[in-house]
Amino acid sequence: MTEKSTLFINGSWVSPKGGEWITVENPATKAVIGEVAKGGQADVDAAVAAAKAAFAGWSHRTATERADYIHALKNLVKRDREKLAALITSEMGKPLKEARIEVDFAIGLLRFAAENVLRLQGEIISGSSPNEKILIDRVPLGVIGAITAWNFPLALCARKIGPAVAAGNTIVLKPHELTPLTCLHLAKLVGEARIPHGVINIVTGDGQDVGVPLVAHKDVRLITMTGSTPAGKKIMAAASETLKEVRLELGGKAPFMVMEDADLDKAADAAVAARFGNGGQVCTSNERTYIHEAIYDRFVQKIREKIEALKVGLPTDDSTDMGPKVSEDELNKVHGMVENAIRQGARLAIGGKRLRGGVYDKGYFYAPTLLTDVTQDMDVVHNEVFGPVMSLIRVKDFDQAIAWANDCRYGLSAYLFTNDLGRVLRMTRELEFGEVYVNRPGGEAPQGFHHGYKESGLGGEDGQHGMEAYVQTKTIYLNA
Repeated sequence: MTEKSTLFINGSWVSPKGGEWITVENPATKAVIGEVAKGGQADVDAAVAAAKAAFAGWSHRTATERADYIHALKNLVKRDREKLAALITSEMGKPLKEARIEVDFAIGLLRFAAENVLRLQGEIISGSSPNEKILIDRVPLGVIGAITAWNFPLALCARKIGPAVAAGNTIVLKPHELTPLTCLHLAKLVGEARIPHGVINIVTGDGQDVGVPLVAHKDVRLITMTGSTPAGKKIMAAASETLKEVRLELGGKAPFMVMEDADLDKAADAAVAARFGNGGQVCTSNERTYIHEAIYDRFVQKIREKIEALKVGLPTDDSTDMGPKVSEDELNKVHGMVENAIRQGARLAIGGKRLRGGVYDKGYFYAPTLLTDVTQDMDVVHNEVFGPVMSLIRVKDFDQAIAWANDCRYGLSAYLFTNDLGRVLRMTRELEFGEVYVNRPGGEAPQGFHHGYKESGLGGEDGQHGMEAYVQTKTIYLNA
């Protein structure tokens, strides 16, 4: 029998009031690996009440005290690195070597939050009279509601918990129902770190029963969500009823531009890593590869060789480069997009099918796929694939690459490979994306600022700017 995991509310493990459970499966084997509580409105109410009650005491602690607790949590995550990586792999399907990188990123996010909460600064402005000073302070908001996606089960939780709690807020977090087990282990570490009860609460369940009441709750002052653009739009609409602040990290459709003067070997390595890492299930993935016509044929050959060398297999095998899709629905969605692209005129060069036989029959494995002869008007160029499918598009010059890159409703990440400084400077002015990787693969840093334009979201996360999203200003006219 699989272990049943309850809800973490007010420092205790409690059963769901509705008495229902959700099964969690391993996408590589389809084996049930756990059952988690299916929370509901009453459970959300209890968690928010606990967070609200804990807020006064927690926000009155010094920044140094709060930082010490986050450091303690970070150290426990570091201690349990292998256990957490194994959980990520078992419930999400990413290769174990990538899961370890995710744990390290989560450690970095917690470290940054703990070290930089002391750098949240206010301002002093001259007053309207000789004896007056105007103080602009930064104070915590209150109860934070957080909703995470399934593709980074630990890092997304750390990304929200670290800065929110370090800044003096309390939090109620809903992990995705496909991948809740890693977050629940993090909750155990919260208890071991002796973070005061009610500061961090974890309520598992689906979006309708947990996410909707969390967004609508009158005592939640800010909602931070990582997920799809359609879900983000619904959250923004629902949050407007109580005028709460909203931070949304949503879909992406990153252009990967390779100019004729680029280091082609370096660009090819980065293009494949940025497309097939985590099975393409990353919002910053290389979703459309724009290649200068002068080097198109050479670059395609390099790409093809690297894709054919990828090993798809069990994610627990350290030699595996790519594991399964997270679910059958996600696999079928990707396959449908590939078939549609072929109908619209793209040429299937590699892959384009569900893998069968041996270990593949036990999970949701999709072949690394390469589409050539893709044109700008095709659906696959404009809709987020979120899977192991690379689309190659020929461009005649840098002007066309920039124009086609911007021809998109998303604006999260972009990539540019060139040795022309003038093009890089033009990109900083003309490219409509919040995050650009120049001559390097993807992968944001804890001290950076991860944010998108257009339908890729609102606000941002990480770094000092991300931490400042979890405080509000208070203006004080100070007179003796």
